[in-house]
Amino acid sequence: MKYLITGAAGFIGYHLSLYLLKKGFTVYGADSLNKYYSVNLKKLRLKKLKKYKNFYFNKIDLSNFNKTNKFLTKIKPDIIFHLAGQPGVLYSFKNPNSYKKNNIIATENLIKIINKLDIKKFIFSSSSSVYGDQKKFPLLEKANLKPQNYYARTKKICEERIKSSLIKPYIIFRIFTVYGPYGRPDMFFSIFLRRFYKKLQNTLYNFGNYYRDFTYVNDVIDVFYKSSIKKTDNITLNLCSSSPVRMVDVVDLLRKKLNKNFNIKFLKKRKGEMLKTYGSNKKIQSIFNKKKFIKLSIGINQVVKNFTKVERNLNLK
Repeated sequence: MKYLITGAAGFIGYHLSLYLLKKGFTVYGADSLNKYYSVNLKKLRLKKLKKYKNFYFNKIDLSNFNKTNKFLTKIKPDIIFHLAGQPGVLYSFKNPNSYKKNNIIATENLIKIINKLDIKKFIFSSSSSVYGDQKKFPLLEKANLKPQNYYARTKKICEERIKSSLIKPYIIFRIFTVYGPYGRPDMFFSIFLRRFYKKLQNTLYNFGNYYRDFTYVNDVIDVFYKSSIKKTDNITLNLCSSSPVRMVDVVDLLRKKLNKNFNIKFLKKRKGEMLKTYGSNKKIQSIFNKKKFIKLSIGINQVVKNFTKVERNLNLK
């Protein structure tokens, strides 16, 4: 089985690639290595992946149709995980063109190319942000989508393109607040821990009253792999632990783990951020035999352990 992972140098892409490589599968990784966040961190992830002889990396911009077409036609993958894209909510207000290029155009190019290839399945990483602020929880996949920022709108558009234009089997995963070792530097745990160790003040917006449905990266990878070998075609699924936690309580868990007090400044709500993410994972549970999700307290232990030993000393320029 040959897998193509777009965004292989990214947070989820790295963990998925490593998982598949350890299982002995051939993995083709594609990534543009853009400078949205530390290229050094992306290169560190790739260095770990390149230790495996069954890993093949290609630096490529998926918005370039001709180069992407040549690449996919040559490698002929069986399964494609499309994880590449421009992340980040706040950055979408500053540079919307990057989201159009790396999310919408890149996905449209893949659809056009894939329709001409003999692939078994296309698996797309969408986001819980497509739901926007809702009043009824937990969120079901059939809920009306109300994206509140351009990042979320591009994910919604990608979903629509896949459903209307892709003629190959597909799965769309709406992922809720993924966390884990080697996370992006702009993610909550990385920001919080880095500032803590530098003895800098941290901030909690909306006075810490956001709720997030944290999902440990290993759970995401487990479901991803199972979805690639199980017949679950043309479906949209929430991928979440379905256990929302208030951010001030998340900070308390960190405080107990580190046995330290934090210097925190509480601020008002930021533009474009959802007050609450809380998804229903009933569909996931029914398809994947009552999967058990890792508890936040256990996941935080792994995050802190890896950050303290490895990530704390990384050069993230």
